[in-house]
Amino acid sequence: MKHLILGGLLLLMGVSCTHAPQEGSSYADLSDTQLLDTIQYQTFQYFWEGAEPNSGMARERIHMDGVYPQNDQDVITLGGSGFGVMAILVGVERGYITREQALERYQRIVDFLGKADRFHGVWPHWLEGKTGKVKPFSKKDDGGDLVETAFMIQGLLTVAEYFEGGNDAEMQLVADINQLWEEVEWDWYTKGGEDVLYWHWSPNYGWDMNMPVSGYNECLIMYVLAAASPTHAIQPEAYHKGWAQDGAISNDTVYYGLNTVLNFYGNVNEPTGPMFWAHYSYLGLNPKGLSDKYGDYWQLNQNQAMIHYKYAVDNPKGFEGYGEKQWGFTSSYSVDGYSGHRPGNGDLGVISPTAALSSFPYTPKESMQMLRYLYAEADSLVGKFGPYDAYSVTADWSLPRYLAIDQGPIPVMIENYRSGLLWNLFMKNEDVQRGLDRLGFSY
Repeated sequence: MKHLILGGLLLLMGVSCTHAPQEGSSYADLSDTQLLDTIQYQTFQYFWEGAEPNSGMARERIHMDGVYPQNDQDVITLGGSGFGVMAILVGVERGYITREQALERYQRIVDFLGKADRFHGVWPHWLEGKTGKVKPFSKKDDGGDLVETAFMIQGLLTVAEYFEGGNDAEMQLVADINQLWEEVEWDWYTKGGEDVLYWHWSPNYGWDMNMPVSGYNECLIMYVLAAASPTHAIQPEAYHKGWAQDGAISNDTVYYGLNTVLNFYGNVNEPTGPMFWAHYSYLGLNPKGLSDKYGDYWQLNQNQAMIHYKYAVDNPKGFEGYGEKQWGFTSSYSVDGYSGHRPGNGDLGVISPTAALSSFPYTPKESMQMLRYLYAEADSLVGKFGPYDAYSVTADWSLPRYLAIDQGPIPVMIENYRSGLLWNLFMKNEDVQRGLDRLGFSY
């Protein structure tokens, strides 16, 4: 695989010929810019070519080996699709598809979402791509998932800003997105007015999942959007008392010489989280200059990425392969199924490429080292839709499989690093600005 003929491929991708390698060259010959072009194109294609055809949305997983033990190849994911609609904007701006092609895909997605199962305006974690009916994530998780819905709304509002002021068809898309946004009953998910948001509600099991969402984790965007809603807004107390735990969220620690800024579960043995905590909420929400009375969110995310890097270089458990070119831990496939990898007890010798690659805004040098390693030295770990989900050198393990929630942040966060595209669009939204203001953010 190492000596693929990439020149023609990159031209077909729409990548500028000035970035294309000469015929017969390999990934190792690509410049940094060409590598970024390549991985953005490949990961974008997960959401374009790899989409479930009826809905136009992202499949939960794509297994290039064709093995689907749960027979779930057409199950679509709400959160991953929210990342995907943002990746499609990257495709337009990078010339992979036209604005008109993107509009047609968005119309299909928005029409599907408007007809799909919803629970007080909130979509479930998974939907059947062919029918729009809920696919239970677990026995009692067969209703609304507020976190996954927040990731979808983040993406849709970004799309709406992109098409705002366009032609009649584009403005109809904006109106349809705004209707979906206004129908989400964020306040319902306070369980009758409690000062916290709950993750799930089921028409069959009610609040039995019983998961109040308190920080710090990947869910900041949910509270921002819930405070921003023009129709079903929560009170700021839910953020300050529920999410921020009356200020306890600020009880940080120091790990590898860096402040964690906020309290990652308060566990001294694992004082930082999986890297997706620095990605999912920040695909649209710009952490640069973002702060409230609890913390500085740029420092929070940059420090988390650097902690992951320093931990891999230190390699306290002695796993093979860890170092300056191989780092980053997050929830992903693992040697024995699926795991929430993180420094400390959550370190299983598994590296998840999305962890470092989606951290380009925070750690450009260190992320580029990982990117170049994958493409120039270990391209057996790279396939049609970019780097495979995870691998372990110690266990001599990898599978040619992808997950939407891991591929989606890669093209989006790389684009935010390169141009700020998605950050600029999302932060323009007046409802979002109002929500940030209501919660006391500076931005």
